[in-house]
Amino acid sequence: MSERSDSERNTDKAFPHLHFRQCYARLKCMPIEHPYQNLEEGIWLKGNLHTHSTRSDGSHDPQTVIDLYAGRNYDFLMLSDHDVYTSESDYSAINDQGLTLIPGNEISRSGVHILHVHADGKVDPHENRQQVIDEINGGRGFAIVAHPNWYKEFDHCRHEQLCEWRDYVGLEIYNGVIGRLEGSPYATNHWDRLLGNGRRVFGYAHDDFHNTEMGDLEQGWNMVCARERSVEAIVAALRSGCFYASTGVMISSIEISGNRVRIETANAQRIVTVCNTARRLAVCDDRVATIDVPENVSYVRFECWGAGEQFAWTQPCWITV
Repeated sequence: MSERSDSERNTDKAFPHLHFRQCYARLKCMPIEHPYQNLEEGIWLKGNLHTHSTRSDGSHDPQTVIDLYAGRNYDFLMLSDHDVYTSESDYSAINDQGLTLIPGNEISRSGVHILHVHADGKVDPHENRQQVIDEINGGRGFAIVAHPNWYKEFDHCRHEQLCEWRDYVGLEIYNGVIGRLEGSPYATNHWDRLLGNGRRVFGYAHDDFHNTEMGDLEQGWNMVCARERSVEAIVAALRSGCFYASTGVMISSIEISGNRVRIETANAQRIVTVCNTARRLAVCDDRVATIDVPENVSYVRFECWGAGEQFAWTQPCWITV
């Protein structure tokens, strides 16, 4: 093995949880475009964007909710009460317990639920959800479509709607609370169909926390690489896809060089490479996988499977040649 450079060693120090090593000299001719760029000075932070309190239909007051997540070593949190805008001034009256608190709202009435992340004001629940998304994008925030496969027909949000709407940043590919309701907590089916049709959307994992007694806490989360612990830096990473979603598997290393991707995890038992509308390009029954991505696929993403229902999902990488 060749001697590692000072820059590589410094990268490891900056990212004790996760590092990406790339061949920067070959970056211009890389066929893979991915959201995990410029990580040399980042820090990895754990957080949840879908959380309810007694301000809507949650069972705990906002301070208790924050205390619960702080007790699980989370780094950031968004209170997303139904059609209730939680602002910076609302947070100022609460002990943040060291968490970075993101202003937000879950727009719920009159249609499909949409998370308004980094809200700077309340957006009315228009029946026309494209109007909702447009108004969100008119401010500083961004939109995530919530739990598409809720309801017994898996149709809280139909795929036709996901195709019709434009300019939402992503969708929940995992929503913990739906695991105890009708429907499926998973929505990678919608994600792969969108990606296969050329849509660039990201996949998020959230608790949709309502009640500790129902087991809603720490079911799904996002591991974000941000330049600092500020709201602005965390939101920028969430908006650009510089994170992975998890229900328990921890990714410890991803290396991208040319068309080769190597993924190492702390606790996966299988790593699946998914491409072109959910086709399995490769399956590796190990916690480490290396794959040479062929040029005849439009995107790849990686699912890391652990024990029970522990997973991690990377964001997509797009093949550009």
